[in-house]
Amino acid sequence: MTQYKGRASNRLTATAALITVVLYLVGDARVDHGRRQQMAQQIGVADAYPHRFGVVASCIVAGSILAAAGSQLQNPLPDQLPNEFSLKSAGPLTTTQAASATPFEFVAVTIGRNDTLDRIFRDLQLHVADLTALRSLPIVRKNLDIVRPGDVIQLTHLDGELKSLTRRIDETATLSVTRAEQGFSANIVENPLETEKQRLAGTVESSLYVAVNEAGGTDRLAVSLADVFKYDIDFVNSVRPGDRFVVTHEQQWQDGEFVRDGEILAAEFINSGRSYRAVRYAMPDGRADYYTPDGRPVRKAFLRYPVDYGRISSGYNLRRMHPILHHVRAHRGIDFAAPAGTPIKAAGAGRVVSRGVKGGYGNVVVLAHSNGVTTLYAHMSRFARGLAVGDRVGQGEVIGYVGRTGLATAPHVHYEYRVNGIHKNPAKVTIAKADPIPANLMEDFLAKTAPLLADLEAPAAEPIRVAHAGR
Repeated sequence: MTQYKGRASNRLTATAALITVVLYLVGDARVDHGRRQQMAQQIGVADAYPHRFGVVASCIVAGSILAAAGSQLQNPLPDQLPNEFSLKSAGPLTTTQAASATPFEFVAVTIGRNDTLDRIFRDLQLHVADLTALRSLPIVRKNLDIVRPGDVIQLTHLDGELKSLTRRIDETATLSVTRAEQGFSANIVENPLETEKQRLAGTVESSLYVAVNEAGGTDRLAVSLADVFKYDIDFVNSVRPGDRFVVTHEQQWQDGEFVRDGEILAAEFINSGRSYRAVRYAMPDGRADYYTPDGRPVRKAFLRYPVDYGRISSGYNLRRMHPILHHVRAHRGIDFAAPAGTPIKAAGAGRVVSRGVKGGYGNVVVLAHSNGVTTLYAHMSRFARGLAVGDRVGQGEVIGYVGRTGLATAPHVHYEYRVNGIHKNPAKVTIAKADPIPANLMEDFLAKTAPLLADLEAPAAEPIRVAHAGR
């Protein structure tokens, strides 16, 4: 921190002391002893109460004053001193003053709507020729020309001449540009994520979310765990206090800070005394899915329910009293109550055969699947954007959103399952499973999944982090 030091303050102090002496000798006699002492303290003089020297002494002092005044005329003080400038000693500059004395200026620019690099350079009065030079570098042009609102670009410059520029490209890479003797040089600085394997175990008392969090996990992990076993377990209506779980999963870290949860590698959930196990395996083409320890797929051809964590508000009942029409009317499906706008997912892969408004169903979508199976989803508030008759959809793909169109008393989705046009109870229908591990891959499957399943039995060990770029 720069400090002001020099002879000016000493000259000012000496001059003020001399003036005080003269005031006593030849000035107003009404200035009392207390006032003189106060003035002495203000200017740092030990004692401003001199002895009387008579006329000769007064002449000597007057000559000293004139000499001091002449010295000030030859070496004048600045017209204005900083506010914190003390007569005794000068204090440090403020942060603002220090910044103004720094030759390089640092600027962090947050990209706004309709901003361009050209506009930013001109607004900051930077040399536009530097921007042209930057764009001549392929690595810079690729990673800098396309900017989005919210992006941050950091740069330093000297009187408008660009000295350095950085921009974070993604969570693991940063573009770094510096001015060199022969122009600009640029490179990509990698800051890889580290993957760590963790084991978590807990017991459900009130809900899966609470149990996972109490065991040290996150809401995201709880959702992922429920997603693995959603084909066999109804986590809204079937989970009971005392149910247990064990899960081995990945976590991603960067610079010692937790970033996010990764994939679940293996898991076990004991629901009402029955154990369900799943392990993750990637096929040679990169497709990954969850399987039982003997290679049977956990995923089935159809989801049990078309909404995540929807509550069954009305079951399959051929003699139900209709809540609006007030007479007995068969209810050939299941109603799942959920907040308006909740995504509705295709129960299985299929083709859209109907999309529109149909009487009491309101907004409804019908999908055709293999083996003569069709599924129906009613009372939607709106359809998924772009969904049209004839489109093919995958299992779990969003086809609409929960609403209360048609004959509905509250937001919910009415779900029907039909085989060759005949209604079946979705809660009791036997759902076919997906294809198992092919025989030619079984040896590889068993070798790669055995250690993951063994981790479910082992106590929690020290985590091991493995760095990877993640790009």
